[in-house]
Amino acid sequence: MSHNVRISIGIAVLIALSVLFLFSVVHTAAGAQRPGSRAVAAGHRLAQAWCQSCHAIEPHMAGFFDEAPSFQSIADRKGTTALSLKVFWRTSHQNMPNLVISPEQAEVLSAYILSLKRN
Repeated sequence: MSHNVRISIGIAVLIALSVLFLFSVVHTAAGAQRPGSRAVAAGHRLAQAWCQSCHAIEPHMAGFFDEAPSFQSIADRKGTTALSLKVFWRTSHQNMPNLVISPEQAEVLSAYILSLKRN
């Protein structure tokens, strides 16, 4: 498969995942959950749509790539806080796709990761 075809497929997948995420956020916003659990649920759906292909997003779930840390391991790191995750979302990373994440998406994704914290 040529490089241009792979890029086109990747862009199409990102667009499709973005649309699915927008529908899931609207569905979550219509629910009658507590604000904290609503953010965690929206973050979980975003993680499923955008992150699951490389990261293990569920506790005790195997990831597809050994290089990408699980969300559980990220949550359990001593330095993982809402602020450290906010900075992370605003920084480009060599081994990750260059996703454009809105502040609201960063907030709910961070809420989900922090909900996994065991210690």
